[in-house]
Amino acid sequence: MANSAISIGEALVQFLRESGLEQSVLEQQVVDAWPQVMGNIVTEMTKSVEVKDGMLIVRVTSAALKAQLFENRFELVRRLNEAVGSPVIRDCRILG
Repeated sequence: MANSAISIGEALVQFLRESGLEQSVLEQQVVDAWPQVMGNIVTEMTKSVEVKDGMLIVRVTSAALKAQLFENRFELVRRLNEAVGSPVIRDCRILG
């Protein structure tokens, strides 16, 4: 008989996937990764960060930062997805 034991981590991932919660957990990981990916200055100028159905929505306090983030949005999406190890974000909106 083959050993079918799996680790607790694997069991948790399987449970999240089967229960439909995996995407929500990954989206929260993106929000949590924002400060480390973007750094202190950008984080301090950020009002809110949220993810809804693969869309990153960022509200910032500065028009200049809004323009800069918008210009670099594809790199931003890549870096955040890389930080969580999964293609969670497909696009982003930067709001002032």
